[in-house]
Amino acid sequence: MTTNAFPPGGTYFDTAKRNFTAVPINKSKDNAISTAEFLEASESLTGLFDVLGSVAFKPVASDMTGNIKKIRDRQLASPLESETLQDMVRNELKTKKHTATEGLVWLLRGLDFTSQALRKNLSNPSEELSTSFRESYGNTLKQYHSFMIKPIFSAAMSATPYRKDFYAKLGDDQARVQKELGEWLSALEERVGVLQEFLGRKEAKY
Repeated sequence: MTTNAFPPGGTYFDTAKRNFTAVPINKSKDNAISTAEFLEASESLTGLFDVLGSVAFKPVASDMTGNIKKIRDRQLASPLESETLQDMVRNELKTKKHTATEGLVWLLRGLDFTSQALRKNLSNPSEELSTSFRESYGNTLKQYHSFMIKPIFSAAMSATPYRKDFYAKLGDDQARVQKELGEWLSALEERVGVLQEFLGRKEAKY
């Protein structure tokens, strides 16, 4: 049985239902980001935790999946008001509710944590994943977690696979893996940045 997450000659990114590079940003409409595409790409990202292969990452993945569900529930309930994430937030807050908005806040924290860890690892070829993930956790999620949750996430950081094993699971052609991971990360970082800027505005506060 193979544990590889990619088709022969391909990479993990060939299997993703949607890549963050394929999530449009409408620059003419204040960087509006389509809800449906963003959620699909976020779901595809949770598959990376399967590649990381540790049961310790289950809480990270389930946290993200739970927040995706909150956003999708709102999208399904009010599709016309939720075509972009920014409109979804504005329209939900008008109803004095913030379940999906809060879900987006937490989803972005999880995405930011993942992207910072992988960016750090990609930029430091000699660094092990555990070091990159632990440092990213300290910079992102840790400040929001209670003392009950922190040990669970700390355990996950320590249980990451060896660097060489992780990258091997992403594809045979390592030059292509590095290139596609870099492009995917740049797209993820840009979209997280756009949404974090929006959520920092007064109109998005709850």
